[in-house]
Amino acid sequence: MVRRDKTNYIIQSVSHALDVIEQFKGEADELGVTELSKRLKLHKNNVFRLLATLEARGYIEQNKATENYRLGVRCLHLGQRFASQLGLLRQARPVLEELAAQCKETAFVTIRRGAGAVSLEAAESNLPVRLVANVGATLPLHCTAPGKAHLTSDSEDEIKAILPERLPARTPRTITDRAQFLEELRKTAERGYAVEIGEYEEHVNALAAPIRDYTNNIVAALAVAGPEYRVSEERIARELAPLIVKAGRDLSVRLGYNPPSRG
Repeated sequence: MVRRDKTNYIIQSVSHALDVIEQFKGEADELGVTELSKRLKLHKNNVFRLLATLEARGYIEQNKATENYRLGVRCLHLGQRFASQLGLLRQARPVLEELAAQCKETAFVTIRRGAGAVSLEAAESNLPVRLVANVGATLPLHCTAPGKAHLTSDSEDEIKAILPERLPARTPRTITDRAQFLEELRKTAERGYAVEIGEYEEHVNALAAPIRDYTNNIVAALAVAGPEYRVSEERIARELAPLIVKAGRDLSVRLGYNPPSRG
């Protein structure tokens, strides 16, 4: 099979929209339709339609006083998210390595993407039988420990908007009733960590803690997983839960989170 160059798949209108956004740099805080038309060598009508689309999505906004355009708040959100992820990976590495050494199990960090949790980085156990971290894989939210950790700050309405009433079963232990799952999330929020007991893969257990940044929002989840004969429910409650809660708190503080005082 002949691989085509990716440039063959470029959508011209999307490319032009990005060209518009990229004009707002240096001292060009605000630009008008005429100036953008000259810079991009596009007809004014085309530029206006691009601006209208970007404005509707929040990436461009118009200064009503001058009628010129400037970058919108959605661009700021994207930049903050990118910076947050770079900081997350840099700060997570030492925490992951220490956690994996303490637990003697595989530790990994995930970020939420839509209706899934994507594994970004991992530190594997050095034991012969271990969970192999699949960095880049997307995990479902409803039957994995990191997925549950990501959902702990969502409202019931938000969860109902993304999860159906009957949840797909991965194993016989998967919670498939949404009402029961919501109750599981309440318990998760109360204890400060999520548990997965053979719900995604049979004979594999896991636990995870939510990671917050300086905005107090959950930006990631820190998880530990391993075979059920080592990561038993008893060991989770007795030994592993305190370790992951502390590691999650430490990583959150590294990202600027200011935890409430315990007094």
